[in-house]
Amino acid sequence: MTPTLTPPPETAAPPAADERCDRCNAAGKLRITLAGGSELVFCGHHANKYAEDLVKITVQFVSDPEFTWRGAELMANPN
Repeated sequence: MTPTLTPPPETAAPPAADERCDRCNAAGKLRITLAGGSELVFCGHHANKYAEDLVKITVQFVSDPEFTWRGAELMANPN
């Protein structure tokens, strides 16, 4: 019998310390994954400013442990 290696499941990681906001170049606090697999990183200001729009296109998100994204609540309660 030949052993088969199974790759580990993909896990999203919060933005690294050197990752910058795609909108303003500030430190990244939120990473969102889009339906096609692309990712965007936002600072806390822009993540919360655009939360209502971001939840519409976000498939998965992960944030810095010390950051609370307003969109997390919107995704949990879509109505």
